[in-house]
Amino acid sequence: MENKQTSVFNNALIWFGAGVSIAEIITGTYFAPLGFAKGTAAILLGHLIGCSLLFFAGYIGGVSRKSAMETTKFSFGDIGSRFFALLNVLQLVGWTGIMIYDGSLAVNEIFSFGKWVWCLVIGALIIIWIVIGITNLGKINVFTMSLLFILTLVLCKIIFFGEKGEASVFEEAMSFGSAVELAVAMPLSWLPLISDYTKEAEKPFRATLASSVIYGAVSCWMYIIGMGAAIFTGESDIAAIAVKSGLGIAGLIIIILSTVTTTFLDAFSAGISAKTVFEKLDGKITAIAVASLGTAGAILFNMDNITDFLYYIGSVFAPVIAILIADFFVIKRDSSGKKIDIAKIIIWILGFVLYRILMSVDFILGCTVLDMVLTFIFTLIWGCYTTYRGSTLR
Repeated sequence: MENKQTSVFNNALIWFGAGVSIAEIITGTYFAPLGFAKGTAAILLGHLIGCSLLFFAGYIGGVSRKSAMETTKFSFGDIGSRFFALLNVLQLVGWTGIMIYDGSLAVNEIFSFGKWVWCLVIGALIIIWIVIGITNLGKINVFTMSLLFILTLVLCKIIFFGEKGEASVFEEAMSFGSAVELAVAMPLSWLPLISDYTKEAEKPFRATLASSVIYGAVSCWMYIIGMGAAIFTGESDIAAIAVKSGLGIAGLIIIILSTVTTTFLDAFSAGISAKTVFEKLDGKITAIAVASLGTAGAILFNMDNITDFLYYIGSVFAPVIAILIADFFVIKRDSSGKKIDIAKIIIWILGFVLYRILMSVDFILGCTVLDMVLTFIFTLIWGCYTTYRGSTLR
């Protein structure tokens, strides 16, 4: 949408904002049954896996100067790329609604003016962020991220060093493998977006590395805040913690700013992906429309449980990125000139079905890793076969 390139620092700020998220804190509360030590280990391992994949996805976009969905043309051709871009727009509309919904519920616990009022306030702020644009947010991002950093430190102090509530009793612990998968799921949800920002980077490698590392560290921090809140304060609701601790206006700022800085990326990327499907669309206007749709959805629908949604994103996009990594870094074959690469679509379908099957398998590293490794191998085998067939025909 804009030609101005972004610095490594700007990319780091963008992904700091993506990591500071109410949704990540809420997801972190699910780890409490494992206990603090085991839960932290699962969070760290899952993020190491997820953010490694995030780096490769972002680096492809940074080197090729293509958006996330445009990079899928390397493997799937033009029609294949449009198909995944359409799926991405749909999941980003969903994410936008979920984030606004979570943020409005939390803020309404502190200042009860009505959930729908806060949905409109958050939605309006997201639209302002979109209008300003990703490359013009510099000073605003520095201010908001500095404020968020300070406020989340205060929140950590309250949770881990403040007055303890009655510790929660958990009847049944999830398996370690399931916990790792839940930790992988959040960075995995950003795979279809990261190249939308690294493609504008002045220094693609450094910007992608900074984005992945900063996001991973902050996301782990948010997960641990959520888990610590559930274990040490007996509360799993971040708004309830803010109310009990007397954070007041500070709690309001944390929730609203973190929701806006994260959800802005979803809506902005939806505009970029929509242009892949329909080239004549104005990306910024589409992003505003997505923010508006998300706001309406947050007002009208119940969006309390997002785990199934996270697994849906994983099952669709984990095999996509596995195929893309194999093609771009190993096979080095480009299908951009094709209408559609049927073989890669078939491999993706196999990967999608495998993911859904593997969700019922208790693997210590989670089903995403296993699914991506198998999909990667299928892609290499097909690449070797087509290379051999081509050489024999000559």
